[in-house]
Amino acid sequence: MKLLAALALALAPIFLGSCSTTPSKTVLDIWAMGREGEVIGELVPEFEREYPGIKVRVQQLPFSAAHEKLLTAFVGDAMPDMAQLGNSWVPEFAALGALEALDARVATTPSIPRGDYYPGIWDSNLVDGKLYGVPWYVDTRLLFYRRDILKRAGFDHPPRDWTEWRQQMVAIKKLVGPGKYATYFPLNEYEPLEILGLQAPEPMVTDDARGNFASPGFRKSLAFYLGTMRDGLAPVAASTEVANVWDEFDRGWFSFYITGPWQIGEFKRRLPPAHQGEWMTAPMPGPDGPGVSNAGGSSLVLFKSSAKKDAAWKLVEFLSRPAIQIRFHALTGDLPPRISVWKSPELASDQYAKAFGAQMTRLRATPKVPEWERIATDLKLVSEKAAHGELTTDQAVAELDKRADETLAKRRWILARKKQVGLPRTEVPS
Repeated sequence: MKLLAALALALAPIFLGSCSTTPSKTVLDIWAMGREGEVIGELVPEFEREYPGIKVRVQQLPFSAAHEKLLTAFVGDAMPDMAQLGNSWVPEFAALGALEALDARVATTPSIPRGDYYPGIWDSNLVDGKLYGVPWYVDTRLLFYRRDILKRAGFDHPPRDWTEWRQQMVAIKKLVGPGKYATYFPLNEYEPLEILGLQAPEPMVTDDARGNFASPGFRKSLAFYLGTMRDGLAPVAASTEVANVWDEFDRGWFSFYITGPWQIGEFKRRLPPAHQGEWMTAPMPGPDGPGVSNAGGSSLVLFKSSAKKDAAWKLVEFLSRPAIQIRFHALTGDLPPRISVWKSPELASDQYAKAFGAQMTRLRATPKVPEWERIATDLKLVSEKAAHGELTTDQAVAELDKRADETLAKRRWILARKKQVGLPRTEVPS
């Protein structure tokens, strides 16, 4: 008996110690894509030091497979707690009911002030008046141009509207002669025409889910786009037909190119040092003055199925801090969505980023329908036919409206049914 008592006394500290150990950490799963998925891993250790009770587990996905994997996870009830979500995907996953609305959380988080975000990029996360994502970075596009060739053509500034842009392209084409061009719109990329379409006063998709490509505004955008190829100012070519876009830009095969901020680093690396002073960036010109561009990029979202939303929101707040966004920009070249961050020396002193800062004040979200990517694919296919002379402008806009209406037929039916029973639009599934 004395032996049992002594054994119990000896084991007591072990049992008591095991009962008093620190509870296991909250494991937070986040899915992120591309280079951003790599870089977030470099930021997580600081977050975990600040929040020792949270362990962040990052799964990196290639952009090419991310959309399908997210949909598969939703169907299989296997979503992560949060994710990096492309801004054009937000309406789709909001319509599915996969995303947590964030309005209440933002309202009680002073470190994420709505007024410090560029309106156009914030708006890309609003679906039927509700906020479903916090902008993480922006991938808007604008003009990269050869300022030395533009100067030789008689101009001391980039184009400020389409009339001036057209005049400059005509002058450059006359200067460079046969075999070279003024601009380049890769036919296998829909983004340049999408951006020109966003310049129109009318939306490309109406509120009642119909294509609106035959509107005067988009018709003018398409005519401008096709006119560059019809008149020999731009090649009728896809990017797959160009061996190296940086070399062709360097040798003056084209002088204007619509692309995004990731190209700043590429142009610095790939163009010879002696030619670094020959190129520059400029905001998009519009039909009658400074133009808008697309509110691309990614946002941070919480999934409704997560049981760890409070922990996930802490990570959203951390990644949204100005100091962290400056570090994120240095690591990726991605553009910060917060106005205050653009006043930092790192961005204010970057001559190539300056045009992007100006463009950030003029952003417009793509149509907020889950089917937009499918419609944008048709935009590419139909415009390519028109560029090859297989369709007139009138035939092209009619074909685009026809395809968009077919794609949106289910949405119109559901909207009509919801209207009959009086349910809000946010409850419309895809």
